[in-house]
Amino acid sequence: MEIYWKFIKKFKKTIEKYIQKKHKFIIITGGGRIARKYAEAAKKIYKIDDEDKDWLGIHATRMNAHFIRTIFKKEAHPRINKNPNDLEDFYNFKENILVAAGWRPGFSTDYDAVLLAKYLGIKNIVNFSNVNYVYTKDPKKFPKAKKIKSITWKDFRKIVGTKWKPGMNMPFDPIDSKLAEEEDITVAIMNGKNMNNLENYLDDKTFKGTIIS
Repeated sequence: MEIYWKFIKKFKKTIEKYIQKKHKFIIITGGGRIARKYAEAAKKIYKIDDEDKDWLGIHATRMNAHFIRTIFKKEAHPRINKNPNDLEDFYNFKENILVAAGWRPGFSTDYDAVLLAKYLGIKNIVNFSNVNYVYTKDPKKFPKAKKIKSITWKDFRKIVGTKWKPGMNMPFDPIDSKLAEEEDITVAIMNGKNMNNLENYLDDKTFKGTIIS
């Protein structure tokens, strides 16, 4: 499977630009297409359960996290956070970047992001997606689906439901949406391929994306 190194190079350049502006970042990697490919291949060979699917995804996130920590080696904390509840070595990290990955079955990396935000006093999360906005329905299946620029957690949770499933393809999954609402955390969903758009968001300018609060 191809690694989109050109995109990662642009991402690295953008993050380093804002580090120079005294920003610090926690970067949490998902499993993405690699995790789904492993699950699909495993199902063709053996009947795997949800826990096995989750573990395949978790280890995919950890490989991705190690890759990200490697390219940010000079700026990143030397350890990857694999448990958002174990912050003894991470609470006061001195580096500009902390990289985190999947934790345990039953939870997505979105949930890990919200937990880390909760414990570290962070109120804003950026979630990279493959679409510019959240829509009322899947725009690939429903061409008339309407984009959403701003939505409350209460209304957003009506769209995503209440249950988590491995490989779930949601802009932000049900379990962490509930926690984010409880912790009064704001999430911006945007297309991860557009670095100029991310810079607009970081500079408090108009950007393409959905704000959930």
